Amino acid sequence: MQTKPFLTLDDVKKIAAGAEAEARANNWNVVISVVDDGGHLLWLQRMDGAAPISSQIAPAKARTAALGRRESKIYEDMINNGRVSFLSAPGLDGLLEGGVPVVVDGHYVGAVGVSGVKSSEDVQIAKAGIAALGL
Repeated sequence: MQTKPFLTLDDVKKIAAGAEAEARANNWNVVISVVDDGGHLLWLQRMDGAAPISSQIAPAKARTAALGRRESKIYEDMINNGRVSFLSAPGLDGLLEGGVPVVVDGHYVGAVGVSGVKSSEDVQIAKAGIAALGL
């Protein structure tokens, strides 16, 4: 049997705090979500002023990044480049930029999804959260 790392509650809290700090530093009101490697929700945080729909979009982006083991932007780009049939991919509904996988020692252990500002800014917040792990 092989072993692999996994996200602990302490890890998730560090990610969330790092992401929140980045959002606050830029005066961005967003929803921050963290999922495990199976796309199961571990954390959801809706900052004051964030749009209600972002509470559904952020975890969907995170789930897509976790299950696909790549940033959700890749799927958005595929669709925008004409591969619209990918919209029917089962189990993936966050096909928008803003989901970033968390990789530890080559293992995909989860993902962060952010929604509420420009997609590139969502990614900036997600990556700041992941960086808070000090990997």
